[in-house]
Amino acid sequence: MPIWTLTAHLLPLRYVWKIARNASASKTNLLVRVAGHGAGGTGEAAPNVRYEESPALLQHQFEELLANGLPAVETLAGLDALLAARPVAHALGFALEAALVQWLAARAGQPVWQWLGVPAPARAVATAFSLPIMAPGAVAGFVREQDAARFSLLKIKVNQGEGLELLREVARALPGHALLADGNEAWADADGVLRFLEQAVALPGLQLRFLEQPLPAARADDYRYLRPRSPVPLLADESVTDTADFADIARQFHGVNVKLMKAGGFRRGIDLLRRTRAHGLVPMLGCMVETSVGIAAALQISALADVHDLDGFLILRDEPFGLVEEAAGQLSLRR
Repeated sequence: MPIWTLTAHLLPLRYVWKIARNASASKTNLLVRVAGHGAGGTGEAAPNVRYEESPALLQHQFEELLANGLPAVETLAGLDALLAARPVAHALGFALEAALVQWLAARAGQPVWQWLGVPAPARAVATAFSLPIMAPGAVAGFVREQDAARFSLLKIKVNQGEGLELLREVARALPGHALLADGNEAWADADGVLRFLEQAVALPGLQLRFLEQPLPAARADDYRYLRPRSPVPLLADESVTDTADFADIARQFHGVNVKLMKAGGFRRGIDLLRRTRAHGLVPMLGCMVETSVGIAAALQISALADVHDLDGFLILRDEPFGLVEEAAGQLSLRR
């Protein structure tokens, strides 16, 4: 039988990571490891408070799985049966599946993408780079210190209070640079979002390519009203779960940001990306604040997405594993 382990890693960040609903200077992620038969696999769980996940909860759930059959799991069918009987947080579900898939692929002598039956990832994948919410006066210095211009797409975390000024300052620092504004559910109604967009698109030098999840996921009626009126394409994030009605999502958004941590596994993530494209929506592959373990996993299925937002490991002060390399805004797997 394989040996399953879980290890917590405290990850200090290079700067305070502030979005519309919270801020942090460090993250605690957990690595699941499975080993046996001369091979091993590792998956990462990045708990998200938006979904009431915490390191302590995931640790407890993992211990419950160990006591109730996880040591005997050697197949995806076995893992599925166990998690059906004892559901866990999606972040932990992804870590378990990612570790198992990596282990099974290694034993089969195949790369993960091939074992999963998806197209091979490009040798280099362009990623967006995210700016946290900060004082508008700090934007120019941040853009310069982080050499943000090397990324073809910049993702700006915004809120109602400072969002417009943040976009103004980024446009001043990098006029004409493609931007994605991410509201993380900060607005209360569609008309408020439209007023924000009306002012934003008039800013000199601003090239706003997307607006991501400005309203709470529960405001589906507002999104249906907003979609045909928005001057920029809308991306769903929190509105899309593994049980999403994509016909309705297509009436609310122009694209979907799929995150494996939120999907709960490779297979669910692959299904969400394929359903996104099948409904004529832009498929985007995103991430949480993760180490290169999680980002390397996402890169395995990156050929299924048109836009990639996989910079989570670049936020870490000392990324501990070195599985992914970034150069000139492009990501590649270290061989």
